[in-house]
Amino acid sequence: MRSLLTAAAISLAFSLFLTPVFMRLFRRWGWGQVIRTPEDVHNPSHGEKRGTPTMGGTIFIVGTIVGYFVGTYTGNNPPTISGLLVIWLMVGLGAVGFIDDYMKVHRQRSLGLTGWRKILGQVIVLVPFAVIALNLPNRVGQTPAAAYVSVFRDIDVLSFMALGPILGWLLYLAWISFIGVAASNSANVADGLDGLAAGAGVFMVGAYSLIAFWQFQQVCTGGPEFLRACYDTRDPLDLAIVAAAFAGALIGFLWWNAPKASIFMGDVGSMGIGGVLAAMAIFTRTELLLILVAGVYALASGSVIAQRLYFKLTRGRRLFLMSPFHHHLEMRGWPEITIVVRMWIISGMLAISGVGLFYVEWLSQT
Repeated sequence: MRSLLTAAAISLAFSLFLTPVFMRLFRRWGWGQVIRTPEDVHNPSHGEKRGTPTMGGTIFIVGTIVGYFVGTYTGNNPPTISGLLVIWLMVGLGAVGFIDDYMKVHRQRSLGLTGWRKILGQVIVLVPFAVIALNLPNRVGQTPAAAYVSVFRDIDVLSFMALGPILGWLLYLAWISFIGVAASNSANVADGLDGLAAGAGVFMVGAYSLIAFWQFQQVCTGGPEFLRACYDTRDPLDLAIVAAAFAGALIGFLWWNAPKASIFMGDVGSMGIGGVLAAMAIFTRTELLLILVAGVYALASGSVIAQRLYFKLTRGRRLFLMSPFHHHLEMRGWPEITIVVRMWIISGMLAISGVGLFYVEWLSQT
């Protein structure tokens, strides 16, 4: 518990107090937000945000790393392969976002990496993550990830390796890549209004910290009567620590990112959030539960997909005034702050619902 609280506190303090320092550096380096012309974006109010420091996700990514290592050291809980892999995915996907952001800033255009190049970069990060996560067992044979599809725990009938080692590995790598790409791009799409992605992300990552800590309290080390209800998760305490550190760093950053934002997280931040969520869902064996916990992100990306499909099927008609959905609400006349706060509320309710269902499933097993 000391490690968890220390990690969260250090990360929060890092983002809260050092963000102004980073903002001055970003302005000096010319890392300002690039906005398309009003005719392109269909929302002239966004033009006011041009030049605001961006790529702020680097702040809470570094803050998470600092908080995590300080927390594990002070609490005498050495880092584990599970926690380090979460850091890997956060940094790796964040690096893809950083390249995208830097290209935009350097070229002074709103277009960075093309869609497929961005996905290729994400897959390059995700494949070695997946390979390592299914190897390096501990003394009782547990690996960070499992070759199963999961909801609250692994579903035995949905085992990739039951299809054979070669096909099983290919499907497993495709599944992990899909989760990582979907989570990071969904978080990226949701990052369209000041504080929306960061505030919603606090609830999502906080929920996963609670889930991991509960799994730590219910590890499969009791007698036979606990075997049905216990969790076979590897290093659940370390997962709770790294998630708490990330949530703390996001809260500190949100102080400066809330409307009207003094700094934007950029793709480096949104993809870093998606990386943490994907890794936590995979390692806590709650992959499909992520759709509920990260429902606000899923709504954002889902509305974009629905808009494109509807546009093609109806040959030019639109389902929304603008996608993603939060921009549709803007076009309907909703103030930005109203949309953001209500999305925070929805995210909080969905995160609580996810944790609640997780607990109900545990009760049904006892």
